[in-house]
Amino acid sequence: MIRMTLAEVAAAVAGTLHTAGEDAPATVVSGIVDTDSRTIGPGDIFVAKPGETTDGHLFVPEVARAGAALAIVEHSVDAAISQIVVPDAVAALADLAREVVARVRAGGQLTIVGITGSNGKTTTKNLLARILQDEGETVAPRGSYNNEVGAPLTMLRVTEDTRFLVSEFGASGPGQIARLAGLVTPDIGVVLMVGLAHAGGFGGVEATLKAKTELVEAVRPGGTAVLNADDARVTTMAAVAEARGQSVRWFGRGSSAEVRAEDVEVSASGTTCTIVVGEERLPLRLRVLGEHHVMNALAALTAAREIGVSATDAIARLETVALAERWRMQPLGSDRVRIINDAYNASPDSMAAALRTLAQIVEPGQRKVAVLGAMSELGVYAGEEHDRVGLLAVRLGIERIVVVGPEARRLFIAAIGEGSWDGEAVFFATADEAYDYLLDELRDGDRVLVKSSNSAGLRHLGDRLGEFFS
Repeated sequence: MIRMTLAEVAAAVAGTLHTAGEDAPATVVSGIVDTDSRTIGPGDIFVAKPGETTDGHLFVPEVARAGAALAIVEHSVDAAISQIVVPDAVAALADLAREVVARVRAGGQLTIVGITGSNGKTTTKNLLARILQDEGETVAPRGSYNNEVGAPLTMLRVTEDTRFLVSEFGASGPGQIARLAGLVTPDIGVVLMVGLAHAGGFGGVEATLKAKTELVEAVRPGGTAVLNADDARVTTMAAVAEARGQSVRWFGRGSSAEVRAEDVEVSASGTTCTIVVGEERLPLRLRVLGEHHVMNALAALTAAREIGVSATDAIARLETVALAERWRMQPLGSDRVRIINDAYNASPDSMAAALRTLAQIVEPGQRKVAVLGAMSELGVYAGEEHDRVGLLAVRLGIERIVVVGPEARRLFIAAIGEGSWDGEAVFFATADEAYDYLLDELRDGDRVLVKSSNSAGLRHLGDRLGEFFS
């Protein structure tokens, strides 16, 4: 965090300062800000957030002993550390992030990019951050820090030297993106797609569209909306952007996109295509596995171009990225048995994209094996969408469909109904049972996709299989 006095921090979060030891209101703090006591060290700031399983206030004495400079709390704690008491620690975290970013932005060199979409946010964020880091100090979320806690924590990492802040905005309900993006008023807003991810929380795909539009509404007047020209719902956001005095830039695979991909070819080593930008035609060899990541790369290239990075430089940097993120189309195992662990998140769109990738990369003589768990937060759409995935897996010729967990059982039933009834589709209640089956079933040449929502826990099954077959 930038340098601020205790009094300035207290004013930013509208809290009451209680100093300890030799501290005074004019004492300066500048350490990292976090809600995880395990990361706190000398000079850092601890936000005591009440949680579902524990309460951050219990760890205030611990961070005091670790040398923390300040604790932001909802009630005073008996500990030798200065404290700022606020009504709501999470709201205070957001208020502090807003103030810090505003101060850095006042210096005139900070450009802020916000990214949202039903799928692809984390990959696009990582690709764009890789492009920008060679231009200047870049701050981007670790992992999927995109919620009411993670997004402000990322913002609080900016310093006076930061040139680019790339923020990822996720949401499971209306108004969340508006609140998070409103903390920083992005210069550029990137919308990847509108699908059924988290549709249960939003109440349907049209409500999801409205929620994703909140990012465009938050972009500053005179800023830029970077939109997916291939998504009919996303294209409706152009009118919102233009009404707010923003310019619109388009990416996609269709001819209307300003930055587009042609001649896309997928293999086990990555995806190749030709990037078309105006009159330029540039080859791209994307090492990140999966044809769907071409759209994420196009979004990153379009945003970078708006910032002023040449397409040639941006593509060269993209080609250095070997992995989007852990548990996202992550190759594990060996050439003998290759595991693709993509079990951090799942939606109908990402599930279909991962299955199609599996079908595309398998060579003659190799088997396609899909280990599939539940897609969460689909609400009333859950049943029919699991049916669709089961049907797709069969129609793509997946030789073994291994369904794990009671919440995914309908996927298994749909696969059987479509014709995978002679042992091609199997069901297990637990990941341990599936693991034992797979150790006996898998053979040389198999290519195995592990795909589910985070809550299903199959990412750990993917790791175990990867280790066994490495």
